[in-house]
Amino acid sequence: MTDAAITDTPRRTGEIRQHGEEGFEGMRKAGRLAAQCLDLLAGHVQPGVSTEEIDRIAREFVLDNNALSATIGYRGYRHATCISLNHVVCHGIPGPKLFKDGDIANIDVTVIVDGWHGDTSRMFYAGEPRVIAQRLTDVTFEAMWKGIEQVRPGATLYDIGKAIQTHAEADGFSVVRDFCGHGLGQVFHDAPNVVHYGEYRDRMLQVHKAPSIPLKEGNFFTIEPMINVGKPDVKILKDGWTAVTRDKSLTAQFEHSIGVTKDGYEVFTASPLGLDKPPYSAG
Repeated sequence: MTDAAITDTPRRTGEIRQHGEEGFEGMRKAGRLAAQCLDLLAGHVQPGVSTEEIDRIAREFVLDNNALSATIGYRGYRHATCISLNHVVCHGIPGPKLFKDGDIANIDVTVIVDGWHGDTSRMFYAGEPRVIAQRLTDVTFEAMWKGIEQVRPGATLYDIGKAIQTHAEADGFSVVRDFCGHGLGQVFHDAPNVVHYGEYRDRMLQVHKAPSIPLKEGNFFTIEPMINVGKPDVKILKDGWTAVTRDKSLTAQFEHSIGVTKDGYEVFTASPLGLDKPPYSAG
């Protein structure tokens, strides 16, 4: 199979879709493969390894499993992963840069299996991270799960964001406002937008609250909070992709693809090997 883009797929309409059992089955397969890809990478992120080498391994894994990378060709992007080191919030572009001892990185992968998208990311350590980096990683993982645990029919997107923000800020960290989770399924980025805060004040001191859209059985979306040691502000570099913290503070992110079930949620992208957060003892 080649990296050819899929063109004959559903398009974003702005409506929040509800999926049946066929959709759940499709997302389980796609989510599992995406998680297996990150499991594989856990054994390769080491000091002295380049980010483009990690991307090559991920790309070959996806193709070897008769799947597609959703990011290759997406708006001109040319890689199978986004690899975001240290103060890079998201959309870091793989290249010749080598991991150094103490680096932390988020690796984000999205695969397409039979038309369904599995989208997930995890943090990785290269060597021994600093204490603050470990604490940030732990709190970000916990915050994601605080959000996931809110998911059930009748709960709202506000509930998810509020739970994430409350947990992150209780530890003195900040929540990035500029990026959010999203609906997915047979569409890569679909409705709804899933923000990771309950409310915040902008520079004009106006209060912005997360939407109170109720969740319904069969909704699919990602929860993917980005948490900073410093302030929540970010900027985009000249390449048009890479987002970094304005104050150059460390940042971390985890992401799962979620389905709303009759009485709760299903995580499609859980690690089959239990490698859900670093440090990883296998890979």
